[in-house]
Amino acid sequence: MASERPALYEMLDDRFRTGRCMNGDDGLEVLYTGCRWAEGPVYLPAWKQVIWSDIPNDRMLRWDEETGAVSVFRRGAGHTNGNTLDRQGRLITCEQGNRRVTRTEYDGTVTVLADRWQGKRLNSPNDAVVKSDGSVWFSDPDFGITSDYEGYRAESEIGANNVYRIDPGSGEVRLVADCFAAPNGLVFSADERQLFVSDTRAGHIRVFNVRDNGTLSDGRIFADATCRKNARFDNLRFDDGGRLWVAAMDDGVHCYDPDGTLIGRLHIPEAVANISWGGAKRNRLFIAAQTSLYSLITGVTGTHPTGPGHRPWFSPKSG
Repeated sequence: MASERPALYEMLDDRFRTGRCMNGDDGLEVLYTGCRWAEGPVYLPAWKQVIWSDIPNDRMLRWDEETGAVSVFRRGAGHTNGNTLDRQGRLITCEQGNRRVTRTEYDGTVTVLADRWQGKRLNSPNDAVVKSDGSVWFSDPDFGITSDYEGYRAESEIGANNVYRIDPGSGEVRLVADCFAAPNGLVFSADERQLFVSDTRAGHIRVFNVRDNGTLSDGRIFADATCRKNARFDNLRFDDGGRLWVAAMDDGVHCYDPDGTLIGRLHIPEAVANISWGGAKRNRLFIAAQTSLYSLITGVTGTHPTGPGHRPWFSPKSG
C-alpha cells in the first residue's frame, strides 16, 4: 500500500518514522517570498519573531509570529549571512560584506566582536555558534569576497578558509580548525564535547572533539554529500533526539541519525540555505530557501542555539 504521506517527507531509514520525524505538518507554510538569497534565520522567543538575512539585497528581515507581518529589521546591513543568539539573548551576526562578526546590544547598538586575525582582515564570516562559556565560534569562507553579489570582491588577506574562536574574556580571535575548502555551518553537540562543521565545497560534514581549553582535536568525516546528486551542505541544527538536521541546498533538508546515517529528508521547492528551530515549543522548523522563508511544525523538538539556561531576552530596534 502506498504511503499517504505527501511529498514533503522522504523516509530513507525506518528510524525517520519511529523517531517521530514524519509526525508534523503535511505541507510547508510560506511566510515570505521576495528575497534574492535568504539565509540565517534565528527565532527570538521573547518577541515571537524570526530575523533572517537577504544577502544580495543587503538587508535583514523580520517576521512577526503573532501577525504574520514582515518588515525590514536592518537595511545596509553589511551583507549579513548567519545569525544566532548568545547566552544573554543578544543577536550575533556574521557580516560578509563588512568582513566581521558583530553583536547587537539591547539598545540596538552594534558591537564588533571580530574583524581580523593576526592583523589580517577576515574573509567573510558565514555562520556562528555560542558555547556556554560565552565564546563565539565562527566559520570564515571566502563567499563574500569572490564577487560583488554577496559582498565586495577582494583578495583574501589570510589566504585560507578557517574556523575561529573569540575568547569571551579577552576578545582574542584564535584559529581552531583549518584545511577547509569552504567551512560553512557549525553547531555544538548537546554536551558541547563535539563541534560539527560543514564544508560546502568539499561536500562533507566534519566533527571535532572539543577540549576543555577551547581547542579541537580528532577531526573526522561525519556525513558525505557527494553520494547525493544535488546535495551541498550549508548550516546544521540538532533536535533533542540527537539527530542532525542539515540544509542541503537543492537536496532539501537532510536528517542524520547520531551514527551518521541519512535517515530521511524534507523536499523543499527551492534550494535550502539555512534552517533554525523556534516557536513556543521549539518544534517549528524555519527554512530559508533561496527567495523564501518557510516553516512547518514538526514531530520533534529542536535544541536551543545557546543550550539550556539561556536568557531569551532581546529588544530589537528597527534600523
